[in-house]
Amino acid sequence: MNRLNNSIESLVESYKEHGVVNHSGAVNLPSRESVMAILADLDEILFPGFREEEDLNHDNLKMFTAERVNRLARKLILEVEKSVSFSTRNGSFSCGHGGCHAVARLIVDDFFETLPEIRRVLLTDVEAACRGDPAARSIEEVIVSYPGLDAITVHRVANFFWNRGVPLIPRMMSEIVHGRTGIDIHPGAAIGESFFIDHGTGVVIGGTAIIGKNVKIYQGVTLGALSVKKDEADKKRHPTIEDDVCIYSGATILGGETVIGRGCVIGGNVWITESVPPETMVFLKSPEQGIKSKSR
Repeated sequence: MNRLNNSIESLVESYKEHGVVNHSGAVNLPSRESVMAILADLDEILFPGFREEEDLNHDNLKMFTAERVNRLARKLILEVEKSVSFSTRNGSFSCGHGGCHAVARLIVDDFFETLPEIRRVLLTDVEAACRGDPAARSIEEVIVSYPGLDAITVHRVANFFWNRGVPLIPRMMSEIVHGRTGIDIHPGAAIGESFFIDHGTGVVIGGTAIIGKNVKIYQGVTLGALSVKKDEADKKRHPTIEDDVCIYSGATILGGETVIGRGCVIGGNVWITESVPPETMVFLKSPEQGIKSKSR
């Protein structure tokens, strides 16, 4: 026991000397477990009947929805309040005279007003997956089993809170689904409708990436930055992908000024740091010949 007591004393001294204690004496940070539970509850609201064991029908759907929304709203307000309170401590957010609870409640009310539109966009993603994958037998199969849909569902939720300036929670959401799927989408990325990630493992999409409508990407694709300098963090560092683009597995596209034009097809394993004109095919023909491109 003496050795354990000595270890305890040493640990406490390290807390005093080095810090990194979760704001002892102040409002706590958002709970990872609570954010995970929020995502699970949101999944039930966005895709009712696909996640729970209880049978839903038109007679009880409103009752179930009301119960879930009210329960989720209470959880979200609590965690968002923790987040904005954290921002007031580091000076990046002001709750004004109403207090952080009032700000959190306003943000959460806005979120639920936006949720039907988020759901509409998600259904275009479901349809894109069903349309774009010959192996998909039904919309239901996509909803219950596709990791790409899981990742984009969480992203569209996290992106709302990111755009409202809520700290911590959007990144927590994106990393939770990253761990589940192997798909890493920064919550700041702007992604259009009918987005499909096929297979998905190893996909990386940076925070200032802009993706248009009807875009399809495969596993191992990176939409990244040419520079990782800290003083360029607020600049557009990731590429723009215009509408109707298909990017095959292993392709790496880098740079904030890089634009992949509408209707392009980007072949597997290519490395792109310059813009590509619309309706162009880019592919790696052979190691000796390098990257080739031609108009479609």
